[in-house]
Amino acid sequence: MGDSRNSNKKEFEGTGLDLPPNKHGNLISASSDENLSDIFLRIKSSKTPTVISYGASWCGVCSQILPAFCKLSNQFPKLSFVYADIDECPETTQHIRYTPTFHFYRDGERVDEMFGAGEERLHDRLWLHS
Repeated sequence: MGDSRNSNKKEFEGTGLDLPPNKHGNLISASSDENLSDIFLRIKSSKTPTVISYGASWCGVCSQILPAFCKLSNQFPKLSFVYADIDECPETTQHIRYTPTFHFYRDGERVDEMFGAGEERLHDRLWLHS
């Protein structure tokens, strides 16, 4: 299986941030439109509660909340966490007008969204959907 910290580092290398390791394997990064499309299909078929964080490398607020997003993935092991950079997934994220945006999925359907940062707000929203 290998060291999960290394895979987390590789996945999020583009962010240039020092992110906390993911302990439960429930945090992934979408690396392309095709990859994000596959993730959407998985969300629909698996029905696992999922949160997608849409951000961008040039977005300062995104850089502030991403470490918290990673940390929260360890506190909510039953949720799937996905980070999608809008520049790496331009086709599948063209509906995103604001970064960061968080979309919450339950039973394969989007049930909620949150704009902007705020670790406490995000924690409360995750708690609500877990």
